[in-house]
Amino acid sequence: MKLSRAASWFLLAFGVWSWFIWVSFVRNLWKNGSGLAFDAAGDPTSYFWVHLTLAVTSFLLGTAVGVIGLRGVRALRRASRAGSGGSTGTGTGTGTAVGPDSGSDPNTGSGSGGGSGSGSGAGSGA
Repeated sequence: MKLSRAASWFLLAFGVWSWFIWVSFVRNLWKNGSGLAFDAAGDPTSYFWVHLTLAVTSFLLGTAVGVIGLRGVRALRRASRAGSGGSTGTGTGTGTAVGPDSGSDPNTGSGSGGGSGSGSGAGSGA
């Protein structure tokens, strides 16, 4: 499965956002002095454990989503550096057909009706 550039960047941004939000949330939960997260003896309450579990689960899922986005961005960059197809866009090329028929395809350089063609086309296709 190929991810688009926009989807890859969105997933990566979501992963970064997840790290920021959930690390901040746990830090604030740990420092909570209102009595919700810790009882009078300083022991964690069920509120603390439920919200810590929520934060850790969300952090791990956000990390997984961010890794998928990072892999998509890196794959798109590798594909664009290699000049191979697989990224978004349209392909263009030029070619000339040699033969009795002038109905040639400008992208492949092939002719029809018994003619032979030569040429090259380069580009990337979706």
